[in-house]
Amino acid sequence: MADEVQFRLERMAPELEDLHKRGLFSREELDQIAKSRRDFEFRLKRPSPLKSDYLAYVNYELNLDSLREMRKRKIVGELRKEKGNKKKGKLWTRSVSDSAGVKRVLGVYRLAVMRNKGDLELWFKYLEFCRESRHGRMKEALAQAIRYHPTVPGLWIYAASYEFDQNLNVQAARALMQSGLRSCPKSEELWIQYLRMELTYLNKLKARKEALGESVPNPKSETGTDSWKEENKELFMALTEERETGEERETGEEREREDGFWKQGVKMLEIIYKQAVEKISESFEFRKKFLEILRAVNLGDTNQLEEEILSDLKRDFEKDEEFWDWFAKFGGQFGELDRVSDDNVSKAVEIYEEALEKLPTEKMFSLYAKFFTEILQNVSDPNLSKKYTENLLKLYSRAELTNCLNEGLACDYVELYVKTGKLNEARDLAERFLSGERFSKSGELWHLRVSVEIKLGLKSFEDIFRLVKRALDNLDISQAEDLFLTGLRILGNDKDHFEKMVKLANFAMGKSKGGGASVARAIIGSVLVKKGITHARDMYNRFVSLTHPSLEIFKYCVGIEFNLALSENDKNALLNARKLYEKALGFYAEDMDLWRDYYAMETKVGTAKAANNIYERARKTLKVDLTVL
Repeated sequence: MADEVQFRLERMAPELEDLHKRGLFSREELDQIAKSRRDFEFRLKRPSPLKSDYLAYVNYELNLDSLREMRKRKIVGELRKEKGNKKKGKLWTRSVSDSAGVKRVLGVYRLAVMRNKGDLELWFKYLEFCRESRHGRMKEALAQAIRYHPTVPGLWIYAASYEFDQNLNVQAARALMQSGLRSCPKSEELWIQYLRMELTYLNKLKARKEALGESVPNPKSETGTDSWKEENKELFMALTEERETGEERETGEEREREDGFWKQGVKMLEIIYKQAVEKISESFEFRKKFLEILRAVNLGDTNQLEEEILSDLKRDFEKDEEFWDWFAKFGGQFGELDRVSDDNVSKAVEIYEEALEKLPTEKMFSLYAKFFTEILQNVSDPNLSKKYTENLLKLYSRAELTNCLNEGLACDYVELYVKTGKLNEARDLAERFLSGERFSKSGELWHLRVSVEIKLGLKSFEDIFRLVKRALDNLDISQAEDLFLTGLRILGNDKDHFEKMVKLANFAMGKSKGGGASVARAIIGSVLVKKGITHARDMYNRFVSLTHPSLEIFKYCVGIEFNLALSENDKNALLNARKLYEKALGFYAEDMDLWRDYYAMETKVGTAKAANNIYERARKTLKVDLTVL
């Protein structure tokens, strides 16, 4: 191994000598470079060199070459000042040291990828360096990468892109893409990139023809020039009958060439589409991308192909709600929904209605309703807003009648009445939903019901309390925490109803398994502010004595006691915090964070003996390495 390293170092001698001869590095710096390279070479000759060893060597050589290039520019600048601008010619001739750094990096990368053949990230680093350095290794590196990873679409795309963009070799790029599609026939990205490449090539051909003066009008965007000439034909007079005939013949030939150009392009797109669909027949997203790309590119008369694709989509995905949602927006030609017209909305509505006839499902109703909701957010015309709101209300009603109204739609239904100011209708609708079995367990609907009642104006605290109690009779406390907190904010200043809410919370949390932490924190915090720490301790003891107290409740209560012990040096607070931790460990003994917090508290405000005792108990309980404590 040492002999091989020495041999490689000796081969660097001409390069190092050239660096010194040209004044780029001193002898001391060259000694340090040789020493560093020796270290890197020995690291690479280990039985199992790491990927990081190769990358470290590469980074060192790149930094070294950057330094060489910077010093070279400085020397060239000084030579230019000395000789002035009069004398022409090269001030710096290339030598072995100018390319040695790049060659060495390429060699290290080659060793790295041969050692780590399965590392795609490393392969792409190698390819990127080959592309940037332009040292002639790119094709060899691409061939190696594809040989080891023939089923990776990204490599085929990278190779084709290099041939198309860098080498301007369309035939080679097309051949690579087609080879990639044979190896990865199910790759959607590969088919899409192949389509993009062919469209780009056709656009380049079109631009070239226009640059050479060959008119290539686009059938899609052809204006009414001919019709204008026809309408104003009296302004145009042929000088002779013969000239007119010659021009007509020339125009006819030119038109045939133009039609042939577009027909060839459209035919190629048809072939790609049919082959792609044959290989990937079940992907709606793939065909959608294909069609969107085709419509975005202004290339020839592709209307027939677009209609064929739409027809195939409608046939193959008529049972897919996502297809109908996209088709409605695509058919209505929506881009961003902040730019809509009533005509486009009407077209989209027709398609949604057709979809509901064929596919009356909850998801279809939800997508239809979402469309109207997004439209309403971007409509400024009050008449259109009123029209779309009425349509949306009718849609919700249809969904309810067909038993396709899910919880989300029900909440949106109620909220729409609230937004339009119809609070009584919103309250009655929410009450009707909650009285039935289907939505009686919906926490969001219960919260809406209480919110609407509050907006209508409170009749009494008792009405709000009864609503909250009804909700908790149907829901777990974990589902109704926001609802309970809303009720607590309203009833918190009334002593009797606050106590009722506390009892209700205790009862609901007793049934739950660890839920209601935010409710308990709110109640304890309110008591602490209003009545002080003594009453707060009484209150939190009621919660931590439940059957399944939440760990969050313990942490909140410990935080109160710890802050008192830390700020006021209250020994009773420290004792209470220890009791809370011990009680919490009775439920959550396997929680490492709990042990860590307990240990941290003792180290800050407790004793070393107590801290060591906690450490030993944690080690025995958890049976893991506790150096993190």
